[in-house]
Amino acid sequence: MSAVGIGIIGVGVISDTYLENLSSFPDVEVLIVGDLLVDRAQAQAEKYGVPAFGSAADVLAHPGVDLVVNLTIPAVHIEVSRAAIAAGKHVWTEKPLGLDRVGAAELLREAADAGLRVGSAPDTLLGPGFQAARRAIDDGVIGRPLFAQTVFQTQGPDLWHPSPAFLFAEGAGPLLDMGPYYFSALVSLLGPVDRVSAVGSKAREERQIHAGPNAGTTFPVEVPSTIQIVTAFEAGAQAQSLLSFDSALERHGIVEIHGTEGTIVIPDPNTFAGRIAYVKPLGVIRDGMSFTQEWIEIEHEDTEVGRGLGALDMVRAIAEGRPHVASGELGFHVLDVLLSAQEAAATGTTVVVESTVAPVPLLPAGFDPFAATL
Repeated sequence: MSAVGIGIIGVGVISDTYLENLSSFPDVEVLIVGDLLVDRAQAQAEKYGVPAFGSAADVLAHPGVDLVVNLTIPAVHIEVSRAAIAAGKHVWTEKPLGLDRVGAAELLREAADAGLRVGSAPDTLLGPGFQAARRAIDDGVIGRPLFAQTVFQTQGPDLWHPSPAFLFAEGAGPLLDMGPYYFSALVSLLGPVDRVSAVGSKAREERQIHAGPNAGTTFPVEVPSTIQIVTAFEAGAQAQSLLSFDSALERHGIVEIHGTEGTIVIPDPNTFAGRIAYVKPLGVIRDGMSFTQEWIEIEHEDTEVGRGLGALDMVRAIAEGRPHVASGELGFHVLDVLLSAQEAAATGTTVVVESTVAPVPLLPAGFDPFAATL
């Protein structure tokens, strides 16, 4: 075998990160980029030395492309991914996998029938930070996991994004925009979710754009801009999660896992590296004893790799005949959990999650994205 041919559909802001990283991995080669705006595809192709550009149809028709990287807007993720499967290509899609369960399930069925694979962001699960944290938990440093706490709170992307309306529209909000990072991490660590409860709110019905040519204009808020979720996992653990675009206090990347023998803090699930440390229980407190707990740092590789790592793992997994880490099945279960949380917040009920997912595998030991293995 040789480097696997990749075609990218959608060359918005996130495509820069993908193109930078994929061009640095010897096992893959970006052959073509496509977009609704062909001149934008041309600009990205010239910027990154990609040999061809065109429309989405051109990417799907390219004979050298084995894997399509779908970087389109969430509303058309399913449509584009299904078209790629119909064209005989494997698919890696940005998060979320889709916006409805029926379409996402059809995508996975069509891929299985065609003998093709689907992978879904986030691929931060493959970063050295999360992988080291997962191994530490599997090795028992905190005993049996009991419950987790995650926090993402910010003033909101309307503060800096020149076109933020879509992030407050149906299919987005902090739940579907940021939730995939946190719930993919939780499912990877604690297993599939059984049921969820949630409450949501909006700080205001309209928001204002603060940056770019449309600064000063307003747009409607269609979904809760703050949501708090209580999650019960099949194995018995629980989690509390806050996702908010309404907080004056910027605080995010908080993931704490509490177990029978300690508590561990793990890296921000929207990054590929970061601090991992844990504390052990104090034991019996006697008169005069200190309540100070010592944080034990877990040393690990702390290198940011970046988006595209999941696509690389997919092509290697196909060649090696093993499951890939950030699978379409994981993406589907996380989508099901997030939509269940949305329904729970809207109805004031606890919603049972119908889907499940197999244990999420770790990367093979010694996985080096910069080695040529094919």
